[in-house]
Amino acid sequence: MKLAGITTLVLLVIGTPIAWWLARSAASWKEAVAAIVGLPLVLPPTVLGFYLLMALGPDGPGGAIAGLFGGRSLAFTFEGLVIGSVIYSLPFVVQPIRNAFEAIGDRPLEVAATLGASPWDRFWSVAVPLARPGFLTGAVLGFTHTVGEFGVVLMIGGNILGETKVLSVAIYDYVETLQWAPAHLLAGGMVAFAFIVVFSVMMLEKRLRHRHGD
Repeated sequence: MKLAGITTLVLLVIGTPIAWWLARSAASWKEAVAAIVGLPLVLPPTVLGFYLLMALGPDGPGGAIAGLFGGRSLAFTFEGLVIGSVIYSLPFVVQPIRNAFEAIGDRPLEVAATLGASPWDRFWSVAVPLARPGFLTGAVLGFTHTVGEFGVVLMIGGNILGETKVLSVAIYDYVETLQWAPAHLLAGGMVAFAFIVVFSVMMLEKRLRHRHGD
């Protein structure tokens, strides 16, 4: 929960300007940037985890950053898990927010401009409130995707109790040691959690469609 909460906050801060640029930019290469952002959707988690492990390890940029604070590596640390989770869940936050920004259209922003609103004011007073459903969907998807991730966190975080051991890794440990009861409990809880999230997002989208229809 701690990892998912921090990751979601970072994703909203990083993902919002990326989504805004993808939605509003006329650059011919913006879809190439969108494809890079969306790579975690199709890459096997072990592939992404492998490259993140190299980057966060003692011989990569993560090692240099950790050295500034007296450490040797960002791999197998909670901070490394946050970095990996942000990259892995980025498309789940960027895409809904981008769609929401694109759905606004130019008209509301043009009207605000004629009333003297600066670009900064138009973004915060017009674009962000109108795109609120996209922010909500992105935050929910980013949070739940982080809660359920396994391959990436295992590759870059290992299984350190109290530091990098997350829920999915705990289920894996219980299965490996044939502790079926706690494995069933955690897995069943994840199924219920996933159902509630998916159902809530579907109902939210249905409500929004009806509102736009009205």
